[in-house]
Amino acid sequence: MSLQKILSSTYKNKTVFITGHNGFIGTWLTLWLQKLGANIVGYSLEPNSEPSFFRSISLDKNIENIIGDIRKRQNLLKSIKKSDPDFVIHLAAQSLVKKSYENPVETFQTNILGTVNVLDSIRKCDNVKACIVMTSDKCYHNPEDGKLRTETDPMGGNDPYSASKGSAELVVKSFKNSFFKKNNVGIATIRAGNVLGGGDWSKNRIVPDCINSIIKNEKIVVRNPSYIRPWQFVLEPISGMLLLGSKLYLKPENFSEGWNLGPKKMKKINVKQVVNNIIKIWGNNFSNIEFLKKSEDFKESNSLLLDSKMINRKLGWETIYTFDETIKETVSWYKQFYKNSRMIENFSIDQISKYVKKANQNYNLVQRN
Repeated sequence: MSLQKILSSTYKNKTVFITGHNGFIGTWLTLWLQKLGANIVGYSLEPNSEPSFFRSISLDKNIENIIGDIRKRQNLLKSIKKSDPDFVIHLAAQSLVKKSYENPVETFQTNILGTVNVLDSIRKCDNVKACIVMTSDKCYHNPEDGKLRTETDPMGGNDPYSASKGSAELVVKSFKNSFFKKNNVGIATIRAGNVLGGGDWSKNRIVPDCINSIIKNEKIVVRNPSYIRPWQFVLEPISGMLLLGSKLYLKPENFSEGWNLGPKKMKKINVKQVVNNIIKIWGNNFSNIEFLKKSEDFKESNSLLLDSKMINRKLGWETIYTFDETIKETVSWYKQFYKNSRMIENFSIDQISKYVKKANQNYNLVQRN
């Protein structure tokens, strides 16, 4: 069975409750699920970027759009109970390392207590069959020893953001073992690599920083150009998330664990290479770039590498876009947006369709092997 058929049969006419639905990844996920025929209930703060991918395609008109804070437990519980979802996908988070240094209390409250509130709400609802919590590749204790992090490695994190995500993983494990073992609800986490794609306008992120500078003809200032990350296109972890959800729905006892979602071939690609490739594909001979030799005051890991063999072995999932294809798809989205933003919804749907077509071929091949 193709990936498309698996996802369609799983999510069509099902209710999916998504926290953080109007963010960068959340908007892509919501758009894809809508295309699959799911009923979407989104719960999030107002979009925090301008422009906003979510607002630009008026996605709030086609779903139930709830503006709420996951730190407010009673409001969240009321919304989940009322929507009575089949699936819960928890994306809402404070997701920036720099901001975690500026406001650690908000980061810990949102990423830890917010996760507690989501899980505690689910255990008080009867219809939920599967829940996926998106944490981060930064949840691991990372000694920067050049090894790929596997799902059995210890949680950790020296900076507030990483520590909050490692803690969220422990929260999920605790709730799973304490409350969900006997009630047939699948609970899993995904630890995705650094996600690139159109529609991201978050501050202090490499792609929007580059695009904004190119559009305004301003200098691109790049911190930590030598830092290595597991880069991947935004639809890659979403496809893994949706496939995992289908497995959790049918056999929760077999798939309720933590999963790495990273590039198939873990090439050591650094920030400088990302920037140079964005500029090359944009194609206007932009050269106003400053690569900082010294990092900013806050500390990040120099190198972070993920081992995603487990999800390939157990679910048949792997990334399908090369690094060059990832940058090409990302840049083409922004070019279309600034050329004619009114067409960006159709362009985004076309990118999903293009990805699904290639993913179907790859998934069938993996299943045969």
